[in-house]
Amino acid sequence: MEAYLLDWANLLLRWAHIITGIAWIGASFYFVSLDNSLTPPKDPKDAEKGIGGEQWGVHGGGFYHHQKYPVSPGYVPDQLHWSMWESYSTWLTGFALFTVLYLYNASTFLIDKTLFDWSPAAAITTALGFFVAFWLLYDAICRTLGRGKNGDLIVGACVFVLIVAASWLSCHLFAGRAAFLLVGAMIATTMSGNVFFWIIPGQRTVVAAIKAGQPVDPVHGQRGKQRSVHNTFFTLPVLFAMMSNHYGFTYGAKHNWLVLVAIMVAGALIRMSFALRHKALAYGQPVPWRYAVIGTLLLIGTIAATMPAPQPAPAAAAPASFAEVQAIVTQRCVMCHGEAMQSKNVRLDSAAEVSKHAQQIYQQAVVLKAMPMNNATQITDAERALIGRWFTAGASTK
Repeated sequence: MEAYLLDWANLLLRWAHIITGIAWIGASFYFVSLDNSLTPPKDPKDAEKGIGGEQWGVHGGGFYHHQKYPVSPGYVPDQLHWSMWESYSTWLTGFALFTVLYLYNASTFLIDKTLFDWSPAAAITTALGFFVAFWLLYDAICRTLGRGKNGDLIVGACVFVLIVAASWLSCHLFAGRAAFLLVGAMIATTMSGNVFFWIIPGQRTVVAAIKAGQPVDPVHGQRGKQRSVHNTFFTLPVLFAMMSNHYGFTYGAKHNWLVLVAIMVAGALIRMSFALRHKALAYGQPVPWRYAVIGTLLLIGTIAATMPAPQPAPAAAAPASFAEVQAIVTQRCVMCHGEAMQSKNVRLDSAAEVSKHAQQIYQQAVVLKAMPMNNATQITDAERALIGRWFTAGASTK
């Protein structure tokens, strides 16, 4: 019953997380696109009112005229839309899902004893520590190094080094799939932290100053834009990390932390290219595709570097009998897929059940090597190969 309820919690939280994530990332992409597409107002009266940029658009059968006040519009309307709950709800559902999937089952999903043998409590504490430590260091970097002519470049370089260090450490402490997800969740937590601690408080300060008839300090808008730009560059790396647990060839690679870093950098470069594209189109300039090209080449290089070496087919591999396969399944798989515990509603404790799930066994244990989870039962490559020969020969139970 507990496993059944956890599966439902997993489904509903994942569903909610995807929905809220789409809303947040969609809003982020839209406002970055809008901000980069603004051009100086053509009407001198608009410029006199403090409008710094405008965009005309058409969508859904109607025309839209967007205008931006870089500092202050002079007054605050009664109905003011705030973009914050998309971020908060995405983080809350994501953290709840991470808790249900990984923290609640830390000994199974978080810990790989072949990498680091520690207690579930220590692993959980360290995982949560990643969220806090990364935010504190990132925030300190932005506050202390983000000023001056080259402030953005210095911050970018420091944050990159910080992410590389976190990726290396995570992949050496936690099971591969958990390590990738942890780094993504760590960055996503920082994205929400930017909204909660800087962007929204800064906007509230500006609104309060306008209502009180006081001058508005432009630093709040500058800080908010800085963190908002960081968030948009973080989105594609985070999305990859969140979906990586379905692809064992990424987190199961020999140098998986380098794979993680390379793909995240590629995602950030591609996102940068599209963000700059909007500004280029608005001013009639050539589209700077070079960042997207570099990111794509980095992806291709990662694919080539992690490609498995061709394995010569054994000259006379002995046919695998079902008795041998069943012995392996009984020793390595039935612990989680038996009568007492039917993980994912899959039982493998009889010939009929093994035959029924032959395709899944082959896919998960031989092709993806994702099962057993974190190789908790220490299945060997020879045993995986034997299962592969049995399946490709027809998966007979005789």
